[in-house]
Amino acid sequence: MAGIGTNVDFASAPMYGRDGSGQTPGGLAPTTGGAAADNKMWLPIWSGEVMRAFDQYRMFEPLVESRTISSGRVMEFPITGTVAMMPAWGAGQELVGGIEDSASTTFAVSLDARPIASHFELDNVDLMITQWEFRSELARQAGQTLANARDMQVGSFLARAGGEVLIDTDPRLKAVGEAGDNTKWRNTLVNAPIFDTTFDPDLEFLGDGNDTQRADAALALLKALEEFCIHLQEINAPSEGIYCAVTPRTFQDIRALGVARESADLVGGAGRPYFGGVADAGGLGAGLQQGMNALTDSLTYMGVTIIKSQHIIGKDQSGTGQEIGEARYNGDFSKVGAIIWQKGSVASLNQTGLKVDTVDDIRRNTVFTVASVMGGTGVLRPECVSLVMNSAMTGGTVAAKRTYALTNAAVMDLNKEYVKAV
Repeated sequence: MAGIGTNVDFASAPMYGRDGSGQTPGGLAPTTGGAAADNKMWLPIWSGEVMRAFDQYRMFEPLVESRTISSGRVMEFPITGTVAMMPAWGAGQELVGGIEDSASTTFAVSLDARPIASHFELDNVDLMITQWEFRSELARQAGQTLANARDMQVGSFLARAGGEVLIDTDPRLKAVGEAGDNTKWRNTLVNAPIFDTTFDPDLEFLGDGNDTQRADAALALLKALEEFCIHLQEINAPSEGIYCAVTPRTFQDIRALGVARESADLVGGAGRPYFGGVADAGGLGAGLQQGMNALTDSLTYMGVTIIKSQHIIGKDQSGTGQEIGEARYNGDFSKVGAIIWQKGSVASLNQTGLKVDTVDDIRRNTVFTVASVMGGTGVLRPECVSLVMNSAMTGGTVAAKRTYALTNAAVMDLNKEYVKAV
């Protein structure tokens, strides 16, 4: 019978989102204009569902300097020198200033050459229109795929920022070259430390090893967080908005510090979990009855928010089929055990956000849908990013170690991008 079951006569019984006004049965309603548009709500609803999923699954992007641009391809972020000071201003002594006081340069961050897109093809759009379970799953997958890809791009640039070094023309430098003279006391800028196994040998087992090894590595990571915060204070960088991204395994190892792993640990009574919400142990974390098993859960240690991510950290994105965008994103991050950064270190650009398009392909008798986003990423302040590596980086200085981590074929194998200001 027409209008019941799956054999619907759309010419006589138009379905919501379909147009049966004398067109081929099953034809899609126009998306704009005319009376036929009265029942075309499925596309706007679908677009909203994808956008909600896209916003829900992004993790890194809200934790960096995120901007949206409506026109153009490049956004510039200015840097300035330090203001001059006269130690003792004598009578009749003219203050003339200097070029270094007023000179301003910028770091330019551009959109990628092409957008990233998730796409699929349906031969039964009726399910897309009428079945919430079917449509919501497609929306979730489309939004999550784009969110994951964009998150991995931002995460890869956080790792890249941990390998970039300060440029010699930066007016804020404490010294030109790490062995140079400190010519101005008000200049404090130096490269952020890189925490490899020469900092603490236990970092080799960060997220990989037996219970004791991983616990020691987790404690070494907490020590690195303390050193990073000291570094930010010494260079007069912002001390709020500090984050550390680790794998879910490492996150669990940090959460479980102090939890008994064998019967010998229970001698004299159970210990006090370090992140168990115990007031006498610093009040860190929450009671162990709380799972904290969602990817959105976090811990806080001395003002640093520790988050977990299954992206980038410990992953090789350089191989065929592992690409997450242009070549500048596709590095080998398998030796990266954690990333520590301040929010202003990396910029993420988006051009007008997420876009969803769909077309009824009469030649294929299908409906083709594409969700795309145009983004871009750039390094702003490499001095505010440190990498935690599970092996030793070669180099006699911090700058040499960071460069080795970024460019060496055995590590990330990426080209330098933070090389000049305009």
